[in-house]
Amino acid sequence: MKNKSRGLHTVYTINVLSGRNHMSSIALFPCLSTLDSGIIGELSSILTLKVYTDENLFGDTVARFGGDPERLKKMMYSRTSVFNQFTLEKEKAVNMFRMVLADKLAAPEQYLFHGFLTSLIPAEVTEVLRVLVVDKKEGRIDRAIKMGLSKGEAKKKIRNHDISAFSWTDFLFAKEAYDSSLYDLVVPVEAKDHREVTKEILSCFHRTSVLRTPESQSAVKDMKMVAEIENLLLAHGHKLGIKAKEGNVTLVIQNSVLNFNGLKQDLTDLIRQIPGIKEITIEKHKSYVETVYRQQKFELPSKVLFVDDEREFVQTVSQRLISRDVGTYGVYDGQQALDLIAEDCPEVMVLDLKMPGLHGIEVLRQAKEIAPNIEVIILTGHGTTKDMEECMKLGAFAYMNKPVNIEELSATIKAANDKVHAMQKKASVA
Repeated sequence: MKNKSRGLHTVYTINVLSGRNHMSSIALFPCLSTLDSGIIGELSSILTLKVYTDENLFGDTVARFGGDPERLKKMMYSRTSVFNQFTLEKEKAVNMFRMVLADKLAAPEQYLFHGFLTSLIPAEVTEVLRVLVVDKKEGRIDRAIKMGLSKGEAKKKIRNHDISAFSWTDFLFAKEAYDSSLYDLVVPVEAKDHREVTKEILSCFHRTSVLRTPESQSAVKDMKMVAEIENLLLAHGHKLGIKAKEGNVTLVIQNSVLNFNGLKQDLTDLIRQIPGIKEITIEKHKSYVETVYRQQKFELPSKVLFVDDEREFVQTVSQRLISRDVGTYGVYDGQQALDLIAEDCPEVMVLDLKMPGLHGIEVLRQAKEIAPNIEVIILTGHGTTKDMEECMKLGAFAYMNKPVNIEELSATIKAANDKVHAMQKKASVA
């Protein structure tokens, strides 16, 4: 069999090496309705691979770190929250996934990884063949209909899957999910059945370059070190690019820093505590962004929704709050606010009472129905005593008049945030 370099998407003649233990694995990224179940069955049976899915990863992550598996699923499958720039929740979830997955890759077992988790396996781990089985949308829809779905249901299910997949790979790589550069082998289904597709994957798998080697296991160790460093940095509110090779670590800062040398020293002192680190290099990204680098302070409000139809007011106040480490996102009408509450669950909402469309009182009422634990601060320039009484009756946290004092608003938001977190802590203990 010819030994081709990784990354060539081609068909290989099968070369079944009888009795030879590859100590290698396969990672199959899902493209809904492309014969995945049949391929998984064939590959796991022929190669005696242990199937490991996203669900397995969620379970192992909860067992190791605690938490809610449904929240982990949301981090993987849902779009990135508008508040994530302040909370770093998705980065933290992905980091936990990487730490669990690195241990799996270091173990002697051979796996058939299947799911979005396959995107977390670095290309440098060459003992894992990263595979995408893909087809045109029409073929996927026809296949889903044959499995019992209506045409409308098939289109909706495939569309939702693709949205999740594209959101995931966009977050990780700023690339589309079915970009061939993310895989070692791309197999178009076309008219093939699952056995023919499996044959193509097997022929590529039985290559010398997919064997477990010292270099590949060194890459697994590098992956584990990067995950450990990332875990420590995220816990201290730092989001950075991280590279590691045989104990030599490079941290990459993307945003401008007022005191680069001071931050450099802080980061060096922080990660020195991780065993195995030899040299530490801290550099600026080639596209160094001229916005101020911020170390996130997780004890401060980070999921605040600001609702007002005056755009300039929202933008100005939001920026002033962010400068006070209050993570704020603005929308400009009541319906936008309700849609975001249903999807993203802010913890505190600052709400203008008088807006076109839905009145602030109605927004407050519906918001409390959607998310009973959200704390709402009412802002108004034209409110009445009756309005205030009705708002407080509906569960508003505070009622404030415009023009608002930014320090007073910031303190009120922090008090509301403290109440939310106290209730969350009480609920977790119960």
